[in-house]
Amino acid sequence: MKRKWHNTKARQRRGVILPLTALMLVFTLALIAFAIDLGCLQVAKVQLQQSADAAALAAAAELVDDEALTNSPGLADEIASARTYAVQYAAANKVFRDAPVVDANVGNNVSGEVVLGYLANPSDPAATMDFSDSEQFNSVQVTVQRTASSQNGEVALFFARALGIPTAPAEATATASILRNFAGFQTPSDNSNLGILPFALDQETWNSMMGGSGSDDWQWDAATKTLSPGQDNLREVNLYPQGTGSPGNRGTVDIGGSNNSTADIARQIVSGISPADMAALGGQLVLDDDTELNLNGDTGISAGVKDELASIIGQTRVIPLFSQVAGNGNNAQYTIVKFVGVRVLEVKLTGPMSKKRVMVQPAIVKIQGGVAGGSSQTSEFVYSPVWLVR
Repeated sequence: MKRKWHNTKARQRRGVILPLTALMLVFTLALIAFAIDLGCLQVAKVQLQQSADAAALAAAAELVDDEALTNSPGLADEIASARTYAVQYAAANKVFRDAPVVDANVGNNVSGEVVLGYLANPSDPAATMDFSDSEQFNSVQVTVQRTASSQNGEVALFFARALGIPTAPAEATATASILRNFAGFQTPSDNSNLGILPFALDQETWNSMMGGSGSDDWQWDAATKTLSPGQDNLREVNLYPQGTGSPGNRGTVDIGGSNNSTADIARQIVSGISPADMAALGGQLVLDDDTELNLNGDTGISAGVKDELASIIGQTRVIPLFSQVAGNGNNAQYTIVKFVGVRVLEVKLTGPMSKKRVMVQPAIVKIQGGVAGGSSQTSEFVYSPVWLVR
C-alpha cells in the first residue's frame, strides 16, 4: 500500500510539472518572438534615420546661391532642387529593401515631410525655424515615415501577428543646415587651418565691383578646374593698392601675432590661418556688436609673396573688407566690417606700380569654423559645409 501511495504522488507531481514546463516554454517563445519583432522594428528605425539624414544633407547642400555672384540673387531654383534631392536621397537609402517615398511638400507646410526654413544659428539646438523669408532659407528638415497614414505603410511584424498586431509605425526626422552669414571665425573643431587670405580690400571698391564696375578678363571653368582669358560675367578687382583715396589704403592685415612678417604672410597665403594664429587672437576673429573688428596691418603688398600668391591662382579664399584705415605703413589700423569669398585670378608684383596686380573675382567659398552673424549681412559668398544639426 505504501509503494502504491508513493507512485500516485509521483504521478501527481509529474502532472503538475508538465503543464508548468509547457507554459514556461510558451512564455519563453513569446519573449523570443517579441524580441525578434522589437529588433526588426529597431532596425527599421535605424534605416529610416539613415534615409532622413542623407536626404536632409543632400537637400541643404543645394541652398547655395550661385546666381548671387552675378548680382542676381534668388533661391527659387535652389529650393526646388533641394526638394528634388530630398526625395531622391530618401529613396536611395532603402528600409528593408524598400525605397521610402517622401512627399516634396512644395507648399512647405510645416507638418510636411520636406520642410525648408531659416535657422539664424544652426548650432543652437533650441533655435526655432523661421519660414517668413524664403530668400534666407538655409535649413532642410526631412521626415521619413513608415506609418499607416504615409505612402510607405507600417513596418511588417512577424510573430506579433499571432497576437493581432501585424504591423507597427516608425519614423525618423533629420535637419541639416548651412551657415550663410558669418560674423567671423573661430578655430575649427578639427584644428584645421582657415582659408582666409590676410589681405584687406576697401568696402567701397567691392560694392562698386558688385554694382558692375571693373574688368571681366578671366573665366573659371568649374568642370575642368581651369582658368583662361575670357569673360564669364563676373567682374574682377585688384587687391593691390591703386589709390582708393583712403589714408593708407589696401594692404595686409595681421591675423595672428602683431606685425606679421613676410614669412608669416607667405605661409598664410598658401596654408591658411593656423590654430596658433587664431590662439594669438584669443581663438576668434569675429566682428563685435557694432559689426566691426580692428586689425593691425601694413599698407601695400610685398613682392616677396608673389610666388606664394601665384601658387594659389584658381583657388578660393575669404578676404576681409574694411570701411576705413587709420595710419600708414606697418602702423595701419584697419576697421573690418565684412568677410567675402573670392577666387585668385592673376598675380603680378614686379614692374611699375601701375602694372602691379593681384586680381580676384567673387566666388563661393566653403569654410569651417564659421561664427553665425546677426541680423546684418556681414559676409558674402561664404558658406559652411553642410551638417546635421538635429
